[in-house]
Amino acid sequence: MRAEPLRIAMWSGPRNLSTAMMRAFGNRPDTAVSDEPFYGFYLARTGLDHPGRNAVIASQPTDWQAVAAALTGPVPEGRAVWYQKHMAHHLLPGVGRSWIDRMANAFLIRDPRAVLASYARVRAVATLDDLGLPQQCEIFRRVADRLGAPPPVLDARDLLRDPRAALTALCGALGIPFSEAMLSWPPGRRDTDGVWGEHWYAAVEQSTGFQPYRPRAIDLPPDLEGLAEDARPYYAELYEARLAG
Repeated sequence: MRAEPLRIAMWSGPRNLSTAMMRAFGNRPDTAVSDEPFYGFYLARTGLDHPGRNAVIASQPTDWQAVAAALTGPVPEGRAVWYQKHMAHHLLPGVGRSWIDRMANAFLIRDPRAVLASYARVRAVATLDDLGLPQQCEIFRRVADRLGAPPPVLDARDLLRDPRAALTALCGALGIPFSEAMLSWPPGRRDTDGVWGEHWYAAVEQSTGFQPYRPRAIDLPPDLEGLAEDARPYYAELYEARLAG
């Protein structure tokens, strides 16, 4: 039995199955979850016009130091595990990184072309920073240097192909037992979902588990194809360290 609670910082980018992964962990009886705690700070600092911007900013602290202090403080409801879903690009350059060293860090990645095909259905314009891959690599390198070994990386395609194997490997890497409860969950919204869920979470709210993997033909416009190519070296670096199912 663990003497201290396990705080998992899962670093992802948008449209990476990150909310479905939060559902999987949120369905564990031993786990509390938090949804993108730096999002309000990110929007307030950058001035970006995301769907529901004002509601997001009003719903969260916009001082990154207050957010980091909360994430390293008491675990909600005294749970043994605290799963924190993070968008890596929310960690702007001025945000301190030392608090990350107190986390069990993991990384969720997805092929950039698949990410962009999904992202473009909600927001028409994207940049490399919006995808979060450069920031994921920065955090990954920091954690790997500190640990002397790569932290766990899970690819969305592997997760969909065999959720049980992928989640078992991830839990093993994090030092917690796999739970059957992670494979399915009730549909609907959660109190722990961010207020932005109404703009982004429609598919997850209808889901009851991970959807079977189905290869799809992806046809991106030239500007997004170029962006996918710019993102590919970052994705390849993380993919090389991915967990085997």
